[in-house]
Amino acid sequence: MTSSTDAGILVTWRESPLAAKALLVGILVNRLGAFIQIFLVLFLTLRGFSTVQAGVALGVYSVGAVAGSLIGGELSDRLGPRRTILASMAGTAAMVLAVLYLHSYPAMLAAVALVGAMTALYRPAAKSLLSELTPMHRQVMIFAMYRLAYNISTTAAPLVGAALVAVSYDLLFWAEAVACGAFAVIAGIALPRRGAPLPDGVEAPEKEPAGSYLVVLRDGRYVLFLLALLVNAAVYTQYLSALPVAMQSHGLNTAWFSAMLALNGFIVITCELLVTKVVQTWPMRVTVAVGFVLLGGGLACYTLPIGVAAFVLGTLVWSLAEVVAGPTMFAYSAVASPERHRGRYIGAQSAVFGIGSAIGPVVGLSLWNRVHNDVWWWYAAATAVGIAAGWFGMRAPAPEVVPPVNSDAPLDERTEAA
Repeated sequence: MTSSTDAGILVTWRESPLAAKALLVGILVNRLGAFIQIFLVLFLTLRGFSTVQAGVALGVYSVGAVAGSLIGGELSDRLGPRRTILASMAGTAAMVLAVLYLHSYPAMLAAVALVGAMTALYRPAAKSLLSELTPMHRQVMIFAMYRLAYNISTTAAPLVGAALVAVSYDLLFWAEAVACGAFAVIAGIALPRRGAPLPDGVEAPEKEPAGSYLVVLRDGRYVLFLLALLVNAAVYTQYLSALPVAMQSHGLNTAWFSAMLALNGFIVITCELLVTKVVQTWPMRVTVAVGFVLLGGGLACYTLPIGVAAFVLGTLVWSLAEVVAGPTMFAYSAVASPERHRGRYIGAQSAVFGIGSAIGPVVGLSLWNRVHNDVWWWYAAATAVGIAAGWFGMRAPAPEVVPPVNSDAPLDERTEAA
């Protein structure tokens, strides 16, 4: 097994090709300007639409994002990651500005749906290309870096957006369009064209792959992994739905809830790369199982009769679950998929995660209304389903093939997982 030193933080960054670094920087820039989902409800109510209409628009955005993930996976396999990313950024920029200048509610709903779809379109392509550019033993670390770029920008975007809104909502929308344009420029310059030689001798597939998402559905073990991912997303998103309601029922104000979010963000941003140096050497299904145990245990801590300390302890524990298992769950689809269907596998992963994130709050609040504080035991039990699905669904990645010196074989050639 390759040592974690050879897949450490600095060596992974230093030895990654320019295209991989450009991709991470592009994602950071793009997400720093991802404002529309955050401020959509406020923008629409300011325009005179009702809160119900604004809520529907936000739901439409989420539906569009799920569809965009699936379409993005298909386009990535057929057109190549670079073209898919360029189309995603151009389409997002255009649709974001359409939302700003449209006044008809049906037309605006259509534009919002397209923004959600176009925004999500690039994600399977970016993950697929990032995996293709990275040796097998550094897959988990490179996806930890992907998550770091994503989390830093997601944390900073509301603050940047609030500053822009203080000036003008027009400035907010134009800033997002400019961020998309910046990512498109980076992609156009630095990302490899389809069929061109990739770094370290890896060649992008030149022929259009046959098949469809039925290829993914026929992979029974991968479907089990998707079930684990669905459970993970639905349970994890309770920090945005059941948690604030639970804290309020204990007499804790919004400042305490904000503190829990800040604690989670601090742990993920500061600790994830360091923890990944250790857990990337573990079998993937073991890492995911440990993550589920920490997730369920953290939520169960919320039932402890120790006041606010229960919420601090629980948030600390489930944040560690994200740090331990997050990069591995992101990387697994790339390393477990057949090369010519990698975009579809990753597209399915993104779509399922989006579905879980959408249904989680609905289920969580419905359960809270029925069982109140016992809801955390329900979600702790749900993690057992995730453990079982992940354990039986996740296969070990095939070992990396290291060519002899002076060989013309690709340096990160892989054999397809059994």
